Amino acid sequence: MSENDINETVVDEEYMNKFGAEDSEANEINNKNLSKHLDVFKEIGNIGAGHAASALADILGRRITMSVPEAQVLPFSQIVDVLNGPETLVAGVLIDISGEIDGYILLLLDMDDAMAMVSQALHEPPRDTSDPDFALTDMEKDTLLEISNILVGSFLSAISSFSGLGSIPAVPQLAVDMLGAILSIAMIEYGKIGDSALFLKTQFNDLAGDINGHFFLIPDYNSYKILLNALGLEG
Repeated sequence: MSENDINETVVDEEYMNKFGAEDSEANEINNKNLSKHLDVFKEIGNIGAGHAASALADILGRRITMSVPEAQVLPFSQIVDVLNGPETLVAGVLIDISGEIDGYILLLLDMDDAMAMVSQALHEPPRDTSDPDFALTDMEKDTLLEISNILVGSFLSAISSFSGLGSIPAVPQLAVDMLGAILSIAMIEYGKIGDSALFLKTQFNDLAGDINGHFFLIPDYNSYKILLNALGLEG
């Protein structure tokens, strides 16, 4: 994905009329509407990122800025392209959400980015993730889960502020593996409710180099329709 795309809201035309459902009603989401929807979700993401940046400053021990420069609807089959292919080592956090919006959240971090973020939080130098014996320690895992909880909570809070709809995240599950392996597990579970995800690219700035997070919201189709209606985007 080119850096030239960073400030653009990207629309995947092949999936323009479909979001996470095989129901023919999904065809109501046309080109114009989807572009509008992504603009709104990008704004929500940026507000959530602002809240998360304030909370993360305490953990990371320094002021940071965050932004969501890109929003897409992606089929699961294209998620591997976001992080340079299925053999990329990643940290994946899977979170079930329930309430007025039901579905899942998947947060993916390239392993180098995950290590950079965790080492910053623990005030330790980052370890070499290319070492064949590399593995996250329990402390590093706990720190990554804490950061993930803040990100997810901030995003759900932003959705609630915009829509009035509330959801509660379940206990997150962390997996460190090749991207293809994590996605194969995720698709088995998420495939029950749809085959596409709302992708928000999240940038963390003012750390030791910029860090990119990859945030996927996968609501079930009914929840997506409810959310659009609450945001005034239906019709």
